[in-house]
Amino acid sequence: MCGIAGVFHPDFPKPVDPARLRAMADAQAHRGPDGSGVWTAPGIGLAHRRLSIIDLGGGAQPMLSDDGALAVTFNGEIYNFQEVRAELAAKGAVFRTNSDTEVLLHGWAAWGPAMLDRLNGMFAFALYDDRAKSLFLARDRFGVKPLHYATLSDGSLIFASELKGLLAHPLLRRAPELSAIEDFLAFGYVPDDTCLVAGVKKLPAGHFLLIERGRPIPAPRQWWDLDFSRRTRAKPAAIEEQLLEHMRAAVRLRMIADVPLGAFLSGGVDSSGVVALMAEASRRAVKTCTIGFDLPDHDERSYATRIAERFATEHRTRLVSPDDFALVDTLVAAFDEPFADASALATYRVCELAREQVTVALSGDGADEAFAGYRRYRFHAAEERVRGLLPLGLRAPVFGRLGALYPKADWAPRPLRAKTTLLGLAAEAGEAYALAVGVTRPELRAQLWREGARRQLGGYRAEGRYVQAMRNAPADEPLDAAQYADIKHWLPGDILTKIDRTSMAVSLEAREPLLDYRLVEFAATLPASLRLRGGQGKWVMKHALERYLPRDILYRPKMGFVTPVSAWFRGTLADEAALLARSPVLGNWFEPTVLERLAQDHRAGRADHGRTLWQLLMLDKSVRRLFG
Repeated sequence: MCGIAGVFHPDFPKPVDPARLRAMADAQAHRGPDGSGVWTAPGIGLAHRRLSIIDLGGGAQPMLSDDGALAVTFNGEIYNFQEVRAELAAKGAVFRTNSDTEVLLHGWAAWGPAMLDRLNGMFAFALYDDRAKSLFLARDRFGVKPLHYATLSDGSLIFASELKGLLAHPLLRRAPELSAIEDFLAFGYVPDDTCLVAGVKKLPAGHFLLIERGRPIPAPRQWWDLDFSRRTRAKPAAIEEQLLEHMRAAVRLRMIADVPLGAFLSGGVDSSGVVALMAEASRRAVKTCTIGFDLPDHDERSYATRIAERFATEHRTRLVSPDDFALVDTLVAAFDEPFADASALATYRVCELAREQVTVALSGDGADEAFAGYRRYRFHAAEERVRGLLPLGLRAPVFGRLGALYPKADWAPRPLRAKTTLLGLAAEAGEAYALAVGVTRPELRAQLWREGARRQLGGYRAEGRYVQAMRNAPADEPLDAAQYADIKHWLPGDILTKIDRTSMAVSLEAREPLLDYRLVEFAATLPASLRLRGGQGKWVMKHALERYLPRDILYRPKMGFVTPVSAWFRGTLADEAALLARSPVLGNWFEPTVLERLAQDHRAGRADHGRTLWQLLMLDKSVRRLFG
């Protein structure tokens, strides 16, 4: 795992300053503490920070082809590089290293952009072709690895793994993108199709950008998409066997490393399944780690310990205080853009624990999106059945009126909090699902914005990306469309950003076997009833894993990392919440009286605004850091 950066002059071969490249790379030194490199030629410069995983002695970057015509800087892992290498060698390619990086050079020479279809991995890389005078930027199918880029005032294009790499270039103009703040308030993260710094873009997952000198910079091109419209005709028993074989293959591929390797173990289905398959494939005890909380309702250590004992892993645990908000500034620095998924604190701690003994850790991320594990899928499916009974013209006034009248009972047991459901039934599917995924609802965001900022937004609404994704999804059923939208937005914007930034902050490589593209493509062919059945998400996956895991592990309610931010803002962070109303940063965009009311109502227990207050706190800190 590494950090990359570069500068390309698409108009003419203007010299590139190596010192600027070095500064861009060094801003990301945490991504690659084992080595660094800079390479320049007329009009192009590539930089690299290395975390050594494969071919420790021979994989230095930027890497050049034997004739010097190709140069690449690469972040990630090509898990099937040995298979691709053998295919290239059969075509006459001669390799001088054992690294997966060299596969990219020979792959480009043999196939050009079409080589991406052969790669199974997580990656973001830049490849310069001196013969074509072109720069090729590419990102993996799901966006596991990040890639930011921007065009500067001198016409040059700069890129880097993290935003801080771009910010190290003195010509990058720093100004906030207001629509990205609206997005952040809606979802708790800045989506992968935008950036808080105006003019900065993120190469979308499953896309590439080919820039040729002397031609205008084109839009990114999609090279991969997930198709939910095809259904398997296999019998359930055969499906389970195919599923397990896909999972075994995915785990085995991600166990290839020349450094110590382990796994995160929460005691939930996904990480337990990964550990079970690692133990099956390994001749040695698997190294596992778990963090626990001193709140019984959120502590999964006992479940993780049972799995560790069952598979004889070398297991370590550490207790984390629920008041671990001292990490906030560390996380703000790691993420660059505001990120309000509070589970990032716990994720950072488990990465920190893992890094004490291993350099690579396998996680269970991705199964919820691929196999419909989130509870919101169940609610969405139920709401869609109701929507199917009544036309929108009848639903909107009936349920909209009921939702408006129903009290917002944050304090009540979940079954009695029907306001969101009623309002969702009054909307179309995409709009309703976007609201279910979101954090701060549109009506509260409308109250927060000052009039001038609201005019600048020009009617922009964050939920539109979900509506569009679900409307255009290659899908036959409502569940398909919801999963597709999450894989396009929630997965790269929240889940994968969280694990990438927290793991890289401690120089740990995290690998996600349950996001192997062949496994996810297989999952997309499954009937909805095998993903979600009887209110149970990931149904077929759990059923297939019964031969490995106890039923009470498989079918217990999902816990996940929970951080008690609502309690914090009624206790230790109550003063921080009150200060938000006087923030000169937030005051540029938001009404101070509304900020003050949110803090007071939350502290008094009249409403639960904990997640919104956490968003505002992270926004305030991030904007101060980004823009001074």
